[in-house]
Amino acid sequence: METKLAVIGLGLIGGSMALALQRHEGVEVAGYDSDERTLREALHLGIIHSTAETARQAAEPADYIFFATPVNETIRLMKQASAEWSLKPGVILTDTGSTKTSIMEHAGLFREKDAVFVGGHPMAGSHKSGVRAAKEHLFENAYYLLTPASGKDEAHARRLENFLKVTKAKLAVVTAAEHDAMTAVVSHFPHLVAASLVRRLEDESVEHPFARELAAGGFRDLTRIASSNPDMWRDITLQNRDELLDQLDLWQQEMEAVRAIVEAGDPDEIRRFYDGARAYRDALPLKSQGALFSSFDLNVDIPDNPGAISEITGILAKAGISITNVRIVESRADVFGILVVSFQTADDRELGRVCLAENTSYEIYIS
Repeated sequence: METKLAVIGLGLIGGSMALALQRHEGVEVAGYDSDERTLREALHLGIIHSTAETARQAAEPADYIFFATPVNETIRLMKQASAEWSLKPGVILTDTGSTKTSIMEHAGLFREKDAVFVGGHPMAGSHKSGVRAAKEHLFENAYYLLTPASGKDEAHARRLENFLKVTKAKLAVVTAAEHDAMTAVVSHFPHLVAASLVRRLEDESVEHPFARELAAGGFRDLTRIASSNPDMWRDITLQNRDELLDQLDLWQQEMEAVRAIVEAGDPDEIRRFYDGARAYRDALPLKSQGALFSSFDLNVDIPDNPGAISEITGILAKAGISITNVRIVESRADVFGILVVSFQTADDRELGRVCLAENTSYEIYIS
């Protein structure tokens, strides 16, 4: 029996979703994107089976509708769909947005149309964007949170969950409020902090210009997420504003406590502060993708000799292990290893670690 899927928005997430769900036998994917070039590329690359001239045209025959669009655009489409579209009875609509409360406030719009909206957030990403970066395996081992509107929708959430199992994501059901609170602390708030640290460096560099050069090591890694799309993070900050304000209040309390520790100058207390953070951080899962995109890095302590980098990349290439990036770290006061090798997945990183350990005498670290 054929299942019709509509994917509206064919960027990295929408394109990857279309590819992953084609693992189901008999799934026909219709796609729509406001960018005609993206739509043509998606069809050419086999990401979708057919194109639609409008979101409505893609959605009306579908059994499942995925809005892989920015949150504000998804809400606009939800309003339009509930008021104007002739949806198939029993259709499940879902989204991929990174905030859920504002989305789920509109889920009830579909009650009278024999349709159900179940919120969704696949916590996966890539160092690349756009439809050409779409990958069938993008969601594997990544957390994928579903947010049904109420207990009445849990059966539909289970149906959607079963449909999504082929993505090999780690599926979990939470409330929209739980989702936004948790993602605030592990994703949205860290972006605020990273951006603030970069601005602090910018101010410091006025008086001490060389500080910018020293930031090429651990500081750059620590603040990597500050390079994210500013338009997207403007929207997320506004959509999850209340949770972020709560986190800022708690952060200020934490900073006051840290200031008191530093001011007191007690060596044992200072060590306990760092040791507690180290122990908790080191106990965090290594293999799972969390709310922040991970590049799965290996740090390799190689000598500064001609051919050392090509030796490393050659060993990995011979073993058929793909890498996404290689870079030399110049400022290494707080970084393990002069060479950072990035992999697509945790499994690839582990294969790379074992391969390099067996074929070289270099020290290798996962930070």
